[in-house]
Amino acid sequence: MTKLAIAAETEADRYDISTVVKCHACLMELDKSHAKLAPVVEGVLKANTFSRQEEVKAWEQELSTCEHVLMLQQEASRKIESGDLGHCSKCDLKENLWLCLACGNLGCGRAQFGGVGGNSHGLAHATESHHPVAVKLGSITPEGSADVYCYQCDDERLDDELAPHLAHWGIILADQVKTEKSLTEMQIEQNLRWEFSMTTDDGKELRPLYGPSLTGLKNLGNSCYLASVLQCLFDLPSFQERYNIPSADLPNVPDPAQDLETQLRKVADGLLSGRYSKPDSDVIASEDSPEIPHQKGLAPSMLKHLIGRGHAEFSTMRQQDSFEFLQHLIKLITRAQHPSPLVDPTQAFRFVMEQRLQCINCKKVRYSSTEQDSIFIDVPLEKIPASEGGDGDKYQPVTLEQCLNRFTAQEAVELTCPACDSKVGFMKRSLFKTFPTTLVVNARKMTIENWVPRKVDVPVVVPEGAFPLDDYISPGHQESEELLPEEDNAVAPAFAPNEGALDQLMAMGFPRNRSEKALHATGNSDANAAMEWLFAHMEDPDIDDPLVLSLAGSSGGDAADPEKIEMLGAMGFNAPQARKALKETNGDVERAVEWLFSHPDDQGDYVEDNSAATEKKENVVAGSADLPANFQLQSIACHKGTSIHAGHYVAFVRKQLDPADKPRWVLFNDEKVVEAGDIEEMKKTAYIYFFNRVREG
Repeated sequence: MTKLAIAAETEADRYDISTVVKCHACLMELDKSHAKLAPVVEGVLKANTFSRQEEVKAWEQELSTCEHVLMLQQEASRKIESGDLGHCSKCDLKENLWLCLACGNLGCGRAQFGGVGGNSHGLAHATESHHPVAVKLGSITPEGSADVYCYQCDDERLDDELAPHLAHWGIILADQVKTEKSLTEMQIEQNLRWEFSMTTDDGKELRPLYGPSLTGLKNLGNSCYLASVLQCLFDLPSFQERYNIPSADLPNVPDPAQDLETQLRKVADGLLSGRYSKPDSDVIASEDSPEIPHQKGLAPSMLKHLIGRGHAEFSTMRQQDSFEFLQHLIKLITRAQHPSPLVDPTQAFRFVMEQRLQCINCKKVRYSSTEQDSIFIDVPLEKIPASEGGDGDKYQPVTLEQCLNRFTAQEAVELTCPACDSKVGFMKRSLFKTFPTTLVVNARKMTIENWVPRKVDVPVVVPEGAFPLDDYISPGHQESEELLPEEDNAVAPAFAPNEGALDQLMAMGFPRNRSEKALHATGNSDANAAMEWLFAHMEDPDIDDPLVLSLAGSSGGDAADPEKIEMLGAMGFNAPQARKALKETNGDVERAVEWLFSHPDDQGDYVEDNSAATEKKENVVAGSADLPANFQLQSIACHKGTSIHAGHYVAFVRKQLDPADKPRWVLFNDEKVVEAGDIEEMKKTAYIYFFNRVREG
């Protein structure tokens, strides 16, 4: 340990707790260590309360079975040693034991959060024997639930035949007593305990802040992803002007709990008014108690329920990806009504990216535009060598400029040229055609370890003040450039996947069709990016269909039919999304609807032509091409943990705390709102950046 922090008092610190067993019939105390009484008392003390059981149910994954469970073949039956007599076949561990359902081998699991030991001998046995399915002995309950894991799938599974499978090894389900925490319970505990540093370098508690725009949000159970995004959004002028209007009457709706306008205005008032930003009156700081009173925080339960309604993930109590949540919320706000003179606050995020394709052989070019509300940047990962003080898990800091240079760099794509019929390929580059008022940047910091994606903490150095993005604006079509012919009569392009990346993906178990699709969708260069795309599109109905290609700008038959675009618009999809969906489905409206629901984060295509309608749309194109384009970092949603499905999210927001002083960083850690201390931690764990455009003068 390098720091010593004074922890807040707990009930165990404040009270002396003793356990007494009484017989109410005899009015006498009983010996709680009696052989028959001791296990009952221990069971009562360890039992989850009803509310805790319901909480665990809400957080539990929706498990499914797999072919390895369904096709399980068990060897000759025998009674295995369990309880105090059972231990790992390769070490002396007696807890965290996993029973191989195929051969009855006992192996210890991986080391777990909370000090649970493990040497991964269960995994080693599965690798050596090719027996993939195991059950955690201490997690088995008489009701028939248990942790069943498939090492082949590397995921938790459901075994509908658990009782007979266990009976084969002499374990009768009805006689079992749960003695250890399940994987779900340990993950809940881990998520609740994740903490960003709440102390200064000398061990003092960070100074709590109170007042307008300094209100915390109570954690509803794994809801930190929502709280961090809301704090960043309601710091932006566009959201404050749209929803913080206390003088205006709320709309008269039959059920305010189901009305997004009402709930967003309620949250805006709660966060920005300052009425609820007060010290918790139940906590009194004193010389005897080191605990500093923080706020109780607002509980945005109605908004969370409304946003998550009907969504497979956001309706649960599981941890979610904050960027996916941001995109989902933007979609809901965009589709909502915005009565004049109020405007959609997400318009501040919108801008246009222009893609330039140039044939390597004949040098002819094609331009296409896409309206977006955010960008992804891949952060270069380079470990600090041991000679420079690295410990094998620390990464070299990178600059935002390096990331943007990678984002806008040229890359080769495998396409057949419609002009010269060359298969040499094209050079592709994407630059900004316009800039937004607020630029949202998602930083991807992923690496692969043992074929499993893991998020790493890489410090990204962002300029302290305003910085220009002028170098990243597209110059557009030049007079000296010859345009490629339209694709109507073009030959369908060929796609040659990157063999190295394809081999990596297929070695992970992904089918060739899926791997090729992922490589094509992510630029055909990086297996990591392709794998992320695959995880995000696993549920796509066409994920296993063969890859069908078209050059940028392809109309896809009658895909641009205004009537079809209008039909999809009536369902709540904007024109760029409708156009992209119709193009991808060759103009089939029904398939386009399916495509839109399976690609909720795709912002669609912004297509230019010379028609009067397009010229009119040009006048209201998203963003602005005016220069200079100076931006300044305003807020960050940070994530601490090695996986987006665990860990903890917080928000750092730049606030003007003192009119006479420069802005300072404020840490919003659920209900705790404090003046930020460790800015280095913010740099390493930053996940979503919000940059505001700074106008001259």
